[in-house]
Amino acid sequence: MRKLFLSALLMAGLLSSGVSLASEELAKSKNCLGCHAVDKAGIGPGFKQVAAKYAGQAGADAQLAQKIIKGGGGAWGGMAMPPNPSVSEADAKTLVHWILSLK
Repeated sequence: MRKLFLSALLMAGLLSSGVSLASEELAKSKNCLGCHAVDKAGIGPGFKQVAAKYAGQAGADAQLAQKIIKGGGGAWGGMAMPPNPSVSEADAKTLVHWILSLK
């Protein structure tokens, strides 16, 4: 029984890290990392900064997904985020889910 529990726990950890790695790969493939980094600000805010700012806010996921696709400014100072119309709504939602999960 103990081995089964430990195996399940290990698999859950591997699956969750796989989702994280897959989402970071998606961010790379959509050129998000050209302006953003996970841990620190670059041209744009770091993803962990975004997660902290929007933590617990109702509707933040939909708002951020639209910001990824349509672009916009005002949330982080003078630099506006360019539109990314080649990012699908599904990919934008996946990216936002990953970003908001960062601590």
